[in-house]
Amino acid sequence: MDALGDLLAPYSELIAKVAGTITTLQFLSGVLLLNDIRKRGRSDGYPPDPFLGGVVLSILTLKMGTLMGDSATILVNIVGFAISVVFLSAFYWFASNDFKMKIWSKIGIAGAFTVACLTYAAYEDPHKIEFRFGMLITGILVFLVGSPLLSLNKIIEKKSTEGMPFPIILTGTLVTASWALYAISIKNPMMAYQNLFLLALGSIQLSLFAIYPNSSPLPESSVQHTPSTLEHKKSENKTSIPSTTSVDSKKKN
Repeated sequence: MDALGDLLAPYSELIAKVAGTITTLQFLSGVLLLNDIRKRGRSDGYPPDPFLGGVVLSILTLKMGTLMGDSATILVNIVGFAISVVFLSAFYWFASNDFKMKIWSKIGIAGAFTVACLTYAAYEDPHKIEFRFGMLITGILVFLVGSPLLSLNKIIEKKSTEGMPFPIILTGTLVTASWALYAISIKNPMMAYQNLFLLALGSIQLSLFAIYPNSSPLPESSVQHTPSTLEHKKSENKTSIPSTTSVDSKKKN
């Protein structure tokens, strides 16, 4: 990794700009998922975790930015928080009444967790808070990136990736790849290993889209037959049933 770091070191600033741009675009990737939901007319079947996690992560990373005194981090996460709230509201709008109750329960859990984290940050040792709070955010990222894999058994059983947010997974994988390269270029092993692990999780999920389609297989009863196939089946039935005239002629003989 040191050799690769020496190779990428002259381009570290460029890699950082690319990573920042991709991260900003990732905030907007939810538009593609919401468009699919709009076409379906409901958000049932899709997990609200990406949007809800975006709200929580934006708040916590915004707090991290204030701890570091990094204005760029603060600005990016203010924008990310606003976008995530809008997307979560749209996701809620398209949900059924039963699914809305489940969303509210997750919002309550996420809200309590966020308050607990901010309370911890207020009382933690100022000399340790930056590292420990950063590890906390990393844990949340691992959960968000790997959460679609919790339904891996259902995906294999149904042979379908329906419900997995492909745009968010794709852009998230690109983001982790870019930040992993940046971490290697500045020779920050902890940041590099964190993003490489997230990159591995994202790559596993993308491989599922290559193996299984993003739709549920239709049951045989729901397959619509064309008029030609129906006529063909009728002709087969007619030829398989002997006519009464032929039977009568056989009896007479």
